[in-house]
Amino acid sequence: MDCPWNELSLAFSRTSMFPFFDIAHYLVSVMALKHQPGAVAVAWKNPLSSWFTAMLHCFGGGILSCVLLGEPPLRFLANSTNILLASSIWYIVFFCPRDLVSQGYSFLPVQLLAVGMKEVTRTWKIVGGVTHANSYYKNGWIVMIAIGWARGAGGSIITNFEQLVKGCWKPEADEWLKMSYPAKVTLLGSVIFTFQQTNHLAISRHNLMFLYTMFLVATKAFPGGAVVGSPPADAGDMGSCPGLGGSACRGAAGPVNHGH
Repeated sequence: MDCPWNELSLAFSRTSMFPFFDIAHYLVSVMALKHQPGAVAVAWKNPLSSWFTAMLHCFGGGILSCVLLGEPPLRFLANSTNILLASSIWYIVFFCPRDLVSQGYSFLPVQLLAVGMKEVTRTWKIVGGVTHANSYYKNGWIVMIAIGWARGAGGSIITNFEQLVKGCWKPEADEWLKMSYPAKVTLLGSVIFTFQQTNHLAISRHNLMFLYTMFLVATKAFPGGAVVGSPPADAGDMGSCPGLGGSACRGAAGPVNHGH
């Protein structure tokens, strides 16, 4: 009979991201967009542009991984259910009467829950990216690392490109020039899961998924990792830990970081 730990991690690895975890991911991403200067005015003046930017924030990782693998970059549009769900979140965040959604999201426990659930989806995206890349390039570990990282943190790079097109790109906020903490920890996760995929790491995938997710949640959602909010493209490194090239973690004195 399997031990309780193994049963727990196996059940966790089989958890479906739809709809609740996906909703949390879309909510955190769109709220991060709303906190950008001028984002609310753009939503009222040009809703289509605002909606498109929100979709980049929600599905940027999938788009980037498709581009890197030579697949249709708009393949994410084929999943109409997720598009409608993300679009609904965008609508109620920007156009809800009395801004009730933003007021509810301003409570720290709500932010902690949403950010923690979003970090769960990050693990699933990394694993999916590594596995998908392995189906194209068997044991091509560099490709697997790149696609896993792109799937898990590519939204920040895609939105940087979108800002460049709009003429509001700033070098100091570029993900390539200064990687944010979420990008660093996603890269670390991509490397770890690639080693596990290529049998260089002696641990089962479901156990690794559980341990890595707990690490993400502990550093991003728990009080030790709760930090002041930052722009959506992971512009801040304020929740990072010294071991990953960032400053020490701060205390829970304000809204949670909205990093991708």
